[in-house]
Amino acid sequence: MINGKRVMVVLPAYNAGRTLERTISEIPRDVVDDLLLVDDASGDDTVEVAKRLQIPFVVHPINRGYGGNQKTCYTEALKRGADIVIMLHPDYQYSPRLIGAMAWLAASGEFDIVLGSRILGKGARAGGMPFYKYVSNRALTAVQNILLGIKLSEYHTGYRTFTREVLETLPLLECSDDFVFDNQILAQAAQFGFRIGEISCPTRYFAEASSINFGRSVVYGLGVLATSAKFRLHRSGLRRYRLFDKEGKKLETRPS
Repeated sequence: MINGKRVMVVLPAYNAGRTLERTISEIPRDVVDDLLLVDDASGDDTVEVAKRLQIPFVVHPINRGYGGNQKTCYTEALKRGADIVIMLHPDYQYSPRLIGAMAWLAASGEFDIVLGSRILGKGARAGGMPFYKYVSNRALTAVQNILLGIKLSEYHTGYRTFTREVLETLPLLECSDDFVFDNQILAQAAQFGFRIGEISCPTRYFAEASSINFGRSVVYGLGVLATSAKFRLHRSGLRRYRLFDKEGKKLETRPS
């Protein structure tokens, strides 16, 4: 707990059995009040490892996609009384040791969302990010900074911290169940005026770490551009999208 705020880490998992224990071992438990793993119908022993480590978990009987997994993560976090929610991939690509810093920034009252940026500091290339992903990351980020009217070092990190207010306010059920969910939630945050901060985060690319292939990356990139275009059309009043509308569908927030 930080400044009287309950801190919860959610882990959207898919075939994370080989990296889950390593990830959990580095989570600072003096800062984190609760953990929750959401397994998206993995084909490996992710759930068995979670049981052995005594991590609370929810299992999707069928695969609901990366965005669908996050929707469950955040819904459950709100129901369980979290004030600050940190999404950490259980594939050990992002350093769990930064959870404390991210939680403190969110609890400070200065930021509503905190991102672990792979671009700031040492940089993603040093951690093994493929060159084509680095180039596309930089290009998409440049376009989005222009269209969304904010300035971030990257929009594509999977390491994120949200305050309860953000998760209760944004119409997250209007977002995709696929990978572009990550991008849509930041575009929504820009539309609703939430403050986004960043810290430098080393990243690791290795065989067990999850990473979408080139084809899925292209689909994701097109989705990012479409999201930014919709944001600009909505902001200008030329079109209306429920994705950016305060009347759009929101997550359930009542306790279980």
